[in-house]
Amino acid sequence: MRFYSLDKLINLHDGYRKVFKIDQYQLILLQLDGERYLLESTCPHRGHPISESDITGTTLRCALHGYQFDIASGQLIAATAQPCRGLNTYPLIYQDTEIGVML
Repeated sequence: MRFYSLDKLINLHDGYRKVFKIDQYQLILLQLDGERYLLESTCPHRGHPISESDITGTTLRCALHGYQFDIASGQLIAATAQPCRGLNTYPLIYQDTEIGVML
């Protein structure tokens, strides 16, 4: 495993959304109400970009078919058609003035 820096902590703010591609991983870093989350960046149902999703509280709603996921756990909360798996989540690593992930 290796540390990948995603951004400087000074750049993060509530409403922050940024997509990253690291090797085969496609990730999105979010900050909401001071909390930071790192998730896979495409909906497991049909691969729609999560960056286009609506967020209410800690629920993310895919813009394509309305599937809903818990941002903190990645768990599928509601499916509008056939069920799918939840979103993969990744622990964030803080290193000096940067935030990143071990992959």
